[in-house]
Amino acid sequence: MAGRIRPGASYQGLATAYDAGNGTGSCLYDPTADPMIAAMNVADYESAKACGAWILIHAANGKSITVRIVNECPAPCAPGQIDLSRAAFAKLADLKVGRLPITWSLQSPGDAGTISVRYKTGSSKWWCGVQLIGHRNPVASLEVRVGGEWRKLPRADYNYFISADGSGCGGQIRATDIYGQQLVIDGIALSPNTAQSTAVQFARH
Repeated sequence: MAGRIRPGASYQGLATAYDAGNGTGSCLYDPTADPMIAAMNVADYESAKACGAWILIHAANGKSITVRIVNECPAPCAPGQIDLSRAAFAKLADLKVGRLPITWSLQSPGDAGTISVRYKTGSSKWWCGVQLIGHRNPVASLEVRVGGEWRKLPRADYNYFISADGSGCGGQIRATDIYGQQLVIDGIALSPNTAQSTAVQFARH
């Protein structure tokens, strides 16, 4: 379920810095004032599977930070590389350093609130895209209820799960995190571009 980024594993790579702007990126989350965000290299981004993941980064100088993945760093970003917002990089070293050797690992934060669900702009009963927001752990899969059965939706690189024929749009949703925990979500209206709160959250690990 975990894909390339696995719980309990430690990864080596480089930290670089980019202008994160208002905090939006390939994951298509809302703008944020939180400077502790980053872009994952294209290999470990793994078609948006890294979106929303919390990563603990250690630098060789003993400093460490925790960041949330909101963007993809395309080639030439190498496997293991994390492109930090400038404010996040500055917590580890002077920006003039440019490229900083690091080790990093997946985290499951304590204070995560509850998950929200958003249907993509243009969603209808004939086509829809579904996004989870604010999940504590990376999402491995998302399913919708169709005719009494669960149907797994493919995930686009822009971090929406797509029902190409509209099946299950506006119905029950079942989300599974990389630890295998499943959450069933009801009562989400087919209301495009609206983040709708739920009362659920994945367990901490």
